[in-house]
Amino acid sequence: MCAPRTEEEREPTATLDAFLTALAGDDPEQLYDRAPCGYLTSTPDGLIAKVNATFLILTGYERGDLVGERRFVDLLSAGGRIYHETHYAPMLQMQGVAREIALDLVCADGRRLPVLVNSVLEHDASGAATVVRTAVFDASQRREYERELLRAKERAESSEARARMLARTLQQSFTPPTHPLIPGLELAAGYRPAGDGSEIGGDFYDVFEVSPDDWCLVIGDICGKGVEAAVVTAVARHTVRAAAVRQPEPSGALTTLNEVLLRHDTDRFCTLAVVRLRQRTGDWTATVSCGGHPLPILIRRQGAPETFGQPGSLVGILDAPHFEDVTIDLEAGDLIVAYTDGVSEARNAGHHFYDERLMEFLAEPCESPGVLVRRLLDEVMQFQADLPRDDIAVVAVSVPDGAWTEG
Repeated sequence: MCAPRTEEEREPTATLDAFLTALAGDDPEQLYDRAPCGYLTSTPDGLIAKVNATFLILTGYERGDLVGERRFVDLLSAGGRIYHETHYAPMLQMQGVAREIALDLVCADGRRLPVLVNSVLEHDASGAATVVRTAVFDASQRREYERELLRAKERAESSEARARMLARTLQQSFTPPTHPLIPGLELAAGYRPAGDGSEIGGDFYDVFEVSPDDWCLVIGDICGKGVEAAVVTAVARHTVRAAAVRQPEPSGALTTLNEVLLRHDTDRFCTLAVVRLRQRTGDWTATVSCGGHPLPILIRRQGAPETFGQPGSLVGILDAPHFEDVTIDLEAGDLIVAYTDGVSEARNAGHHFYDERLMEFLAEPCESPGVLVRRLLDEVMQFQADLPRDDIAVVAVSVPDGAWTEG
């Protein structure tokens, strides 16, 4: 059973019924007085000369309170009166019409009624202003709808801000502010975000100890950007860390991550390079496995830079990916550089940095990892006029021979 209608609900219905009855009888006076909206007629200076019953019902005033006694502007809220004098009245004088002006009327009982106002300024044959005719529409429901939209927008923005803050917190862990000290090795790393840094990227690197004299270097790039990319980056980082403890070779860690991403509720994939650094009887070896990632570059103390390792499948796409391990011996003075495609695919005015330019840069006299990383990041940033299109991550590790000179 429906609940009985309140007085407020009955009044607009009664007004509409009266209007429809007048329309059927073609009674002009009733059509005016019982219209579904309030009508005001005022002098050019705003003094109310005529008002219909609908307006009186909406506002609670008596006819004698308004006609010849009040100006339309007197019925407005303080803010509405300012707007009336600075915008509404000048617009009416200049254009002769003002449409859909949102104002608040102060009713007889002091409550505020949101309304939309349409006004027309009429002139006589000589062009002198004679009368202002104003239609007033109850905008209570519309105003509440607008407020709800605003509240929904604010909730969405707040939710997005929290998600972005969480993602940024996650991303800070992807590019550690300090690096571990590895006895017998020298390590340096750097990161530059895309654009102005406001968008969360998916590039990350990590260096961690598996056991004494056994370290793992990881650098990767998650497809896409934003919060979801940050979440998948966290999954990738922690999965590789856990897998490296159980899997002796980098390819095993990549295989484990591939299985995890296939089961994860995401369509994101990634590229990854995993380098396992081990020291035995004073000598270091590096075992690398790549999953769709640019191959690391080896710079021997004597000789030109060259890539090492074998390309592998993208991680998180194929059920049976191929990852291959390649092991090399490291000697004093050797240096390994791993990077994301933000380096090789850097663009400027249609030109690309490309691997050839990178190799030319690395062929210059060899420097310490710290100096090399800083110079390489500066080179790539300058190439793009300090506005990179993609995130840039670089990690370098070397077996020092005492000849490095820090800058």
